[in-house]
Amino acid sequence: MVVDNEPSVRMLVVDLLAKMGYATEEAADGAAGLKVLRSGARIDLLVTDVGLPGGMNGRQMADARRAHRPDLKVLFITDYAECAVIGDGRLGPGMQVLTKPFAMDALGTRVRDLVGAL
Repeated sequence: MVVDNEPSVRMLVVDLLAKMGYATEEAADGAAGLKVLRSGARIDLLVTDVGLPGGMNGRQMADARRAHRPDLKVLFITDYAECAVIGDGRLGPGMQVLTKPFAMDALGTRVRDLVGAL
């Protein structure tokens, strides 16, 4: 699942995940992303920006879903400082941060680290 309000970023991430063999869902804001996450669709990894429009940021969306599915892997892609994402000083297991701008091979490495390659 890819959630980012920038269509070009979403497109690049979805394209890379497809090349890696993953099927993806996508959304442009936290509320739409949470709706998909709660839909019952199989989601192995959430790749989300932290700064999202619509009143729910990426960290809030991830935390809301992980309250019911704590094993959900999450990769935050953000142009904020990493400490702004971490908030209380720590990320849960299966959560990582990748700061924008990033190289696509760095994104691929993080995805493989979190969920493995197909």
